[in-house]
Amino acid sequence: MFRIGCHLSISAGYAAMAKDALSIGANTFQFFTRNPRGGSAKSIDKKDIDEFLKLCRENDLSDFLAHAPYTMNICAADAGIRKFAHEMMIDDLQRMEYLSGSMYNFHPGSHVQQGVEVGVRHIINVLNDVLHKDMTTTVLLETMAGKGSEIGRSFEELRTILDGVKLHEKIGVCLDTCHVYDAGYDIVNHLDETLEKFDRTIGAERLKAIHLNDSKNVYGSHKDRHETIGNGTLGLQTITNVINHPKLRHLPFYLETPNELSGYAGEIKLLKSVYKEE
Repeated sequence: MFRIGCHLSISAGYAAMAKDALSIGANTFQFFTRNPRGGSAKSIDKKDIDEFLKLCRENDLSDFLAHAPYTMNICAADAGIRKFAHEMMIDDLQRMEYLSGSMYNFHPGSHVQQGVEVGVRHIINVLNDVLHKDMTTTVLLETMAGKGSEIGRSFEELRTILDGVKLHEKIGVCLDTCHVYDAGYDIVNHLDETLEKFDRTIGAERLKAIHLNDSKNVYGSHKDRHETIGNGTLGLQTITNVINHPKLRHLPFYLETPNELSGYAGEIKLLKSVYKEE
């Protein structure tokens, strides 16, 4: 089944997100666990969660992806910022257990002049502390565009983190189409080769989700500006190739394009029209 959705706002609650997803033809979605530019999070409303789970059972909604806030930098140079991010991740993962079996995606972070090796060590230390055998959530490292001192601009950097995590079964990767193109992986002309390199470096079994975005930037620009589907440097044909690729088509896809609900509805309709059912 083609699992396609978009990024929705949690501000009105979980059940409201499910209703929004259904209204635009989505069968999955992504959401921020809390204020994406801050640290505050709403209290869990058990009644809202119960209504949400009922809607999911009745309408085949699944494969939910939570996104950590942009401010969560677990490899920051400042120890106070790292501590705050560490505590935030612990709280987020506790919240995620209300959505048993879902996924939690985060940007590996920026090392802020400490160097990649030091930043990676901070990330590994936090992950080994917060991951535990009883959790049902799979934590995903996101592929990054490589602006500034971002970690995760290459498959090799992500592999180094993965190698340091003890509970391998609890962690995977989310591939962002805009980010990897901006990072220097030519998925327009060499999608097969890029996926083969991912498999050799990280392992195809680690890839759990796709952020489906066009890009405002040229190849290898190391920027991070998403564009609506078909209107950027990737183009509709590349996006079509991605969703139909035999190594990717079984994964859930999440739109993070600059859109409102009506725009997402149009993109989901378009993508369903170019997806080839087996």
